[in-house]
Formats: sequence, structure tokens, C-alpha cells
Amino acid sequence: MTRRLISSGSTFEQEIGYSRAVVDGDWVFVSGTTGFDYATMTIADGIVEQAEQCLRNVEAALAEAGASFADVVRVHYILPKPEDFPSCWPALRKCFGESRPAATMISAGLADPRMRIEIEVTARKRS
Repeated sequence: MTRRLISSGSTFEQEIGYSRAVVDGDWVFVSGTTGFDYATMTIADGIVEQAEQCLRNVEAALAEAGASFADVVRVHYILPKPEDFPSCWPALRKCFGESRPAATMISAGLADPRMRIEIEVTARKRS
């Protein structure tokens, strides 16, 4: 089994010392991913826009690992304001509605007050 690190190019990865994702055999572990557009290092104000960008970032990491949303078996949603969560459901359902991974929503502070959602996933690539 080989271990491979995936980077999004985010400055946070270098500054903090982590990888966007780690591939270990058939398993893919995607770090908590926020709504930053890593190409421009900007973040939208709205929760829905941030959730959609989170999902694009997660999807890019999964694709680089040779996986997709269909391979996700576990997802964690972290929001500072739990009342924001229902407005994210349509975007989440679009990505996870078919695979229906085990999921948890946690309310907690995030590293930057502009961040309104963080999404972390675990996937297992299908043989």
C-alpha cells in the first residue's frame, strides 16, 4: 500500500502543515475543507455559496485521488451557526443524495470568522 499526499495549493496547508487529502490504499481522507476559492484565496459571504465552494474543493481532491462523491462513506459538517445548516441541504443532497454517507453536523468555531462551513470526508475507492 502506498500513501500519497494531495495538495490544493492553499497557503493554509503549507503554513499549518497538513495535506488537503491523504490517499492510503483504497482509502481517501479529505481534510476539513472550507469555502475558500484556493486559486484566488477569496471566500464568499453567503453560507450557500461557501457550501458550494467547499463541495467543489472536496470534489477536486477526490478526483485527484481517483475517487468521487459516490465513494464517500463518511462526512462531517462543521458550522459555527447550526441554524445555517438547512440552507445548505440542497447543495449537500446534490452531491451525496445517491451515496448517502454516514454524516454528522457539529457546531463549533472555525479558524477564521469569515468561514461559515467546513466539510471533511472519508471515501473508499471502489475496486
